[in-house]
Amino acid sequence: MSIGYLALVLHAHLPFVRHPESDYVLEEEWLFEAITETYIPLIQIFEGLRQDGVDFKLTMSLTPPLVSMLLDPLLQERYDKHLRQLQILAEREVERNILNGHVKYLAEYYVKEFGQVRQTWEKYRGNLVKAFKQFADSNNLEIITCGATHGYLPLMKMYPQAVWAQIRVACEHYEEVFGRSPNGIWLPECAYYDGLERMLADAGLRYFLIDGHGILYARPRPRFGTYAPIFTPTGVAAFGRDHESSQQVWSSEVGYPGSPEYREFYRDLGWDAEYEYIKPFIMPNGQRKNVGIKYHKITGRGLSLGDKQLYDPYWARQKVAEHAGNFMYNRERQVDHLYGIMQRKPIIVSPYDAELFGHWWYEGPWFIDYLFRKTWFDQTTYEMTHMADYLRQHTTHQVCYPAQSSWGYKGFHEYWLNETNSWIYPHLHKAAERMVELSKQEAEDELTCRALNQAARELLLAQSSDWAFIMRTGTMVPYAVRRTQSHLMRFHKLYNELTQGKVDSGWLEKVEAIDNIFPNLNYRVYRPL
Repeated sequence: MSIGYLALVLHAHLPFVRHPESDYVLEEEWLFEAITETYIPLIQIFEGLRQDGVDFKLTMSLTPPLVSMLLDPLLQERYDKHLRQLQILAEREVERNILNGHVKYLAEYYVKEFGQVRQTWEKYRGNLVKAFKQFADSNNLEIITCGATHGYLPLMKMYPQAVWAQIRVACEHYEEVFGRSPNGIWLPECAYYDGLERMLADAGLRYFLIDGHGILYARPRPRFGTYAPIFTPTGVAAFGRDHESSQQVWSSEVGYPGSPEYREFYRDLGWDAEYEYIKPFIMPNGQRKNVGIKYHKITGRGLSLGDKQLYDPYWARQKVAEHAGNFMYNRERQVDHLYGIMQRKPIIVSPYDAELFGHWWYEGPWFIDYLFRKTWFDQTTYEMTHMADYLRQHTTHQVCYPAQSSWGYKGFHEYWLNETNSWIYPHLHKAAERMVELSKQEAEDELTCRALNQAARELLLAQSSDWAFIMRTGTMVPYAVRRTQSHLMRFHKLYNELTQGKVDSGWLEKVEAIDNIFPNLNYRVYRPL
């Protein structure tokens, strides 16, 4: 009999990046890289586990923007071309390095890997959402939702209708895609404010995730800390992140991903190869970019990229198996210790960004594979679970008020509200006020209804926390600024036309084709609560 639980949670999210108005936009490759390096490898691992009789349990959020992109025919077609280019480049690398033994071995490795990605892609005919859904249907995977566009909810709480729209639209989208209501929600950036749970309850959600200090500083202080969920007064449960297990995986300084045997993320063939050779595989304007083929390992701390040694996936697999065993051992000891103190089964909640596994930490999917197998075959101290199963089995918990928090820098809101991005919020707030005003209208014709719905889409897209996050990190800032401004300008144009009773149908049709997320959105979701 086990004496505790481990709940692994992956947050799969990307901002809605889709540009039918252009033949090539670099930012669309965020999705393509994640498909190749994270989502398809995870699907392959799930298939292998099920084939080998491992009854794995995993919680995974698939956010509405990500699901919308994965289901979009245009992006599916563009990914197919992207993958074909990768395969051609890998095959050329084998030929180019025919006399360079180790690099040829790595190029052949990539040929095989991209071929397997292609097989999975074609097996599901490009519909990866269907692939994930099959594991939800077998109860191995608990798929949860998120904010409609990953809006940072505490910074819009002065407009409850805007918060409600983020939650309600997400739940409705989930129901359309998966055929049932979601049990749980990954709060965007795990950001919580007092009273949010009332809207979650009204939306029919049973639980949400927040960072550990949101539980530890709850009122009253929870008896079992983050090692048991708490019930909010509305009956919605809150699960808190376990810091110890999280840091072991996500930290590149003290965690597993920094091991010298693992693949180096920042050295890529797109920058290493001779220019004329690599030119057909980089940006159309001739600028270099990462192409996804990397030949070097981390090697050691403090080394320049030029001093990195060649990577070997064989030895990386040996190391990742060792790390999975270490993670399992640490959880066994942690559960054993906690059970002795609590006299009840603790639950250790370990949430991570899904893209950490495969994209940032190339060996991450192997780690998940080994961890599930070792947990299933090599120990009996804890069992893997997901939150829905846990709440069905354990129905009594302490009632507390969680503390306002996020999982960002210093655990509060400043990563999304600082000198780099504070300028966006007065504009978002004004747009929210105007959307609430528009929502009171009754559309007298189809064109007006379409314009009202598109105004709601533009506001939702402008509210994405990803734009503020990018402005703070300092990478791709012009794109984040442009996206924020373009959605707000489109919104205000629609507002002005609607208030004047003169909707430009031709322009509206073009905008609907570009920002086509949530085709069944109803603008009335913004009506006063």
